[in-house]
Amino acid sequence: MRTRDALVAAARRIFERDGYLDARIADIAAEAKVATGSFYTHFASKEDVFAAVLARLQDEMLHAGVNDGGDDGDGGRKDLWQGVEDANRAYLESYRRNAGLMAAMEQAAAVDPQFVRVRLERSRVFTDRSAAAIARLQQLGLADPQLDPDITARALSAMVSRLAYVTFALGEPVPFDTLVETVTRLWTNALRMPRH
Repeated sequence: MRTRDALVAAARRIFERDGYLDARIADIAAEAKVATGSFYTHFASKEDVFAAVLARLQDEMLHAGVNDGGDDGDGGRKDLWQGVEDANRAYLESYRRNAGLMAAMEQAAAVDPQFVRVRLERSRVFTDRSAAAIARLQQLGLADPQLDPDITARALSAMVSRLAYVTFALGEPVPFDTLVETVTRLWTNALRMPRH
């Protein structure tokens, strides 16, 4: 198990450094300080080890989504805008930390249907959570009732995800707090959420 963990950690560094397309099994094995044959004891291919790397990333990237304005633990209602801002900040911070790996995933999805599915599954978990939060906000009279929660969640999530990719993976810098403030305003304005 230790060798497998070392290979996954090494693969992550190689994918971040070289991208998916240019990463080589020999480089992953060398980074893990194991023989190339040891790689094949644990993984069948570069695709296989990349899937293992992405599986470890999944929990961090899939944050809870939009706060539904529920109890904040003090018996009061948490500011709705703050909940959206917290969710956006958590996602963008995580994306920024993992930008090299996210860029590698974009490459992989462009050439391998397996990673198109992985990408869609990741996206679906996040949009399902956001859609459920939007529906709760609508039930509470705190979001535009005319919006389809699922399509709205997809659109807003795609906006934030693509903006994160351009900003952090492609290197089009934007001041971080401005980025968080802007996507939060776009989210809340799109939903017509009241500001408390």
